[in-house]
Amino acid sequence: MSNLHTTTPETNRTVDQIRDFNRFYTTLLGVLNDGLLNSAYSLTEGRVLYELAHRDGVTAAELARDLKVDPAYISRILRKFRSGGLVVADASARDGRERRLALTDEGRAVFGPLERASRDQVSALLDPLAAPDRTTLLKAMDTIRSLLGAAAPDAEPYVIRSHRSGDIGWIVHRHGVLYSEEYGFDDTFEALVAGIAGAFLKSHDPKREHCWVAERHGGIVGSVTLVDAGDGVAKLRLLYVEPSARGLGIGARLVDECLRFAKRAGYRRMSLWTNAIHHAACHIYKERGFAIVAEEPYHDFGQDLVSQTWERDL
Repeated sequence: MSNLHTTTPETNRTVDQIRDFNRFYTTLLGVLNDGLLNSAYSLTEGRVLYELAHRDGVTAAELARDLKVDPAYISRILRKFRSGGLVVADASARDGRERRLALTDEGRAVFGPLERASRDQVSALLDPLAAPDRTTLLKAMDTIRSLLGAAAPDAEPYVIRSHRSGDIGWIVHRHGVLYSEEYGFDDTFEALVAGIAGAFLKSHDPKREHCWVAERHGGIVGSVTLVDAGDGVAKLRLLYVEPSARGLGIGARLVDECLRFAKRAGYRRMSLWTNAIHHAACHIYKERGFAIVAEEPYHDFGQDLVSQTWERDL
């Protein structure tokens, strides 16, 4: 049986159009330049740095598999990074034969400017586009991704990171939109979220309080915030997950991040306030040892609701 693909005039035209788009996009981003984003690193080296910055304890074999790069080439890159003090390799707790890789402080210092330059480059591309055009662009990208590609089965389909400038405003916006669409909440709910978020930004103590963001395909798909409620109690606030990313375990991961942080920070107890209609979130809380300590009906945000306070010891 022949391994040659069947070609038709229509297929040939499609191939030419895709190749033309590839040339346009690689030129637009300058990926063919000697140094990625005017740095001393190649495109592949930059991708390796990105993976190490956003994944916890990845191996060289996993990098080669997920980036679809020759393992020998990955090994050369990692040797270069280790000799430059950018990467360390430690034995895996699960299997001592595996070497888990992580960026050093110097490695993160090198990656930081690359990350910022990459974001600035894309922001500059988006600046001339109106909001409807940006939506069209993102939908087109999602279509390409869904038709031509799929995440590696073992690859985590999202990353959890700390919030950065601009994230909190987006989180307030998405709370307002989603709670209006899904529960019929009025604008007073968005005002409540804006007040909580604004207070966090204005005066939070990074050693005692934190905000985590879930990111997938370059966009925010969820978040949670932990604040100091006083008297040794940490308060979990503003947990949400985008509809497109539900079912991936993001909500559970965000709650777990809060629990780990609260324990390290020395809190003795964690508390949260929610509504009984949030069935998926309540299921997560129950699985992680929270229990309802107060519950009462009330009317707010234009709806009849049942408020719940959940708590657990740490």
